[in-house]
Amino acid sequence: MISTSSRMIGVLLAQVGTPSEPTAKAVRPFLRRFLSDRRVIDYPPLLWQPLLRGVILAVRPKRSARLYASIWGDEGSPLLSISRLQQAGLQQRLGDRYKVELGFAYSEPDIAQAMSRLEAAGADRILVLPLYPQYSSTTTAAIYDAACFAALGKDRRTGPSAKRFVPELRLAGAFFDHPGYIRAMQMHLSSLLQRLPQPPDRFLLSFHGIPQRYANGGDPYPEQCRETARLLAEAMGWTSEQWDLAYQSRFGPETWLGPSTGEQLQRLADSGAKRPLVYAPGFVTDCLETLHELGVEAREDFAARTEGATGGDGLTVAPCLNDQQEWLDLLAEVVRNNAKGWTDT
Repeated sequence: MISTSSRMIGVLLAQVGTPSEPTAKAVRPFLRRFLSDRRVIDYPPLLWQPLLRGVILAVRPKRSARLYASIWGDEGSPLLSISRLQQAGLQQRLGDRYKVELGFAYSEPDIAQAMSRLEAAGADRILVLPLYPQYSSTTTAAIYDAACFAALGKDRRTGPSAKRFVPELRLAGAFFDHPGYIRAMQMHLSSLLQRLPQPPDRFLLSFHGIPQRYANGGDPYPEQCRETARLLAEAMGWTSEQWDLAYQSRFGPETWLGPSTGEQLQRLADSGAKRPLVYAPGFVTDCLETLHELGVEAREDFAARTEGATGGDGLTVAPCLNDQQEWLDLLAEVVRNNAKGWTDT
């Protein structure tokens, strides 16, 4: 009889994804997959697909490619290179009992490939771990979909199944209020503040937005964002007058969660803030949204709003947790807790 406690456990570290190159040719299939997922855009396909495949995919990839090119590093996509560091750091902490693979929902290395590699390595029990602290149907649930269909050997609900054996799956939940996550962010920000020449005069916590309609329909994302922000502010010792919450990355004409990051930057400028610090607790890996949308666009936006003001050094954008040691320690703890019953400990 094979001992349950001696079998390898697979860990699928999952993200939405990134283009392979900062070119319109590479961005187009990434956007097509991403914006075709009805977890992300839930409009009826008969209405949405002609618009997507016509105007949007004809125009948006060129603009997005220019933005990606501005953040591309020597190792390629920052999201991919940093995710690889997270994968390696987690593997080191978990040891040989676990096999950690990286999988993206809409690009390479995709989730189906990662699932196949885990099974080929002998893992018949696999933990799916989305790298999104706050649950959203647009990210966490989309990853659950991709992982479950990959494990089943299917690419959609109907149609043939390509596999006879399906591994046992567990889906790791959100960790928006996990003390280790809050502590990792508190240590990360405290270290950064010690290195700044002057302390910030305000703090803005910026989360990725979703349509308000999704929240009205039961997505718990905004409540989890607010709780993360409250716990982090409490850990940092900020008073209610020192910090604000905002949502970024609006897309399309309908109402999204608010206030927007741009609106909050205007409020900060109007109130006389000169050295705000912006941090994105919902992103654990630096990517286009943090490096360009916040690191370039928001910084330039704030500078324009405060043009002519005297004093201050402008807006500072804090990096994500990336491969910070305390953050990787927390990831390993999340994995071990979710693997209870699969191991002796």
